Amino acid sequence: MSVLRAFAANIPCFKPTDTINTVADAFLSPVYKNCLSVAVVNEQQQVVGMISRHQLNDIFLKKFGRDLFGERVVSDFMRRDVLAVDVDCSLSTAAAFISKHMVFPLSEDFVITDEGFYVGMAAVLHLLSAMEKQISQSSADLNRAYQQLSSSQAQLVQSEKMAALGQMVAGVAHEINTPLGYVNNNIEMVREFFAQMQFIVNAHEQLANTLLAPNTSDIDVAESLAALDDAKSDMDLTQWFMDLDTLFNDTFYGVEQISELVTGLKDFSRVDQAVTDNVSLNDCIDNALLIARNTLKYKVEVIKRLENIPKIRCTASQINQVLLNLFTNASQAIKDKGYLLIKTWSDASSVYVSVQDTGCGISPENLSRIFDPFFTTKPVGEGTGLGLSITFKIIQQHGGSVRVVSEVGKGSRFVIALPLNEVNDVYSAAA
Repeated sequence: MSVLRAFAANIPCFKPTDTINTVADAFLSPVYKNCLSVAVVNEQQQVVGMISRHQLNDIFLKKFGRDLFGERVVSDFMRRDVLAVDVDCSLSTAAAFISKHMVFPLSEDFVITDEGFYVGMAAVLHLLSAMEKQISQSSADLNRAYQQLSSSQAQLVQSEKMAALGQMVAGVAHEINTPLGYVNNNIEMVREFFAQMQFIVNAHEQLANTLLAPNTSDIDVAESLAALDDAKSDMDLTQWFMDLDTLFNDTFYGVEQISELVTGLKDFSRVDQAVTDNVSLNDCIDNALLIARNTLKYKVEVIKRLENIPKIRCTASQINQVLLNLFTNASQAIKDKGYLLIKTWSDASSVYVSVQDTGCGISPENLSRIFDPFFTTKPVGEGTGLGLSITFKIIQQHGGSVRVVSEVGKGSRFVIALPLNEVNDVYSAAA
């Protein structure tokens, strides 16, 4: 059912041949008491004009107006450019038309027609009031949709982050296993050392007991000394203690490596709660390289040229995610062997990160689409098409920019610029 049909009041129309007196008397009756104007229709019920109370007042306020014009027909005075809308119009279209053509002060209602045929009269204020309610409802719906979109966007960013993290898990596990392996081996060696030391301690204890015994003979002492010599015969204690110090240093180094990996992993994977801080992009680069190390080290030589740049106000884990996306993409773009050149610098307004690889490059027709959500050139199952889109959004919400140049067969270069001044709207949708 048409929305406008609900506004159409079935008010009896006038005919072009009705007199002004007839119209004036009709306007005084209860049927027309709320009408500002009424349609004039022909015998086929087609709307040909409108007559209003305002027009009647103009006529009757003239000197001898009723006597002079009362018996004249309505067609002589009616407004022929009818303020009318079709019954099948949308509420917004009808409101726009009425708003454009109505005259102030408001002295007319408008006609609702069906292909030119009379359907009913409607009040302009009723239409505009309904439109205002619809706009308010639409605004509320839009606000709810925006909140849902923001929430969905946050979940999407976090899902993409965890997907990227999932790709790193196997590599990180390998990186942890390497130091864990020699930590475990060192502990086994220390255990063997202490097992041998136990023999020497026992021999010393036996010698002490022998010497302190009241009835000890020279033979007993000689036997205890011989047992102690046997226990120490296979050990160079000086060398053993030097080796033990080395074992402890290696073990501590391995534990530090594991701790560093776990801390980096935790920093990268945490759910952001719009936590901003003064952060060095150089630290973010090191953190992202730590997570991506296993992916890069077998085929990518990483070259860092990092200047002493000022810290910026940002969400570190989001910038980590951006850099990890770029490093991972670079690794995937390099088929056999290549290098990844990472540079940082700053000027009076911004700090910059350049990530350049010697990969396969991006074709010109795809270069303008790489930041579009879900666009990917990777085979099905190997990419979501969200990495660079989220990268662009994060940098944009930090007040920065991303630009890219690429040549097929030679590689790509991404340059990120982030402002030095504090960002007012740091991207927190990933929360």
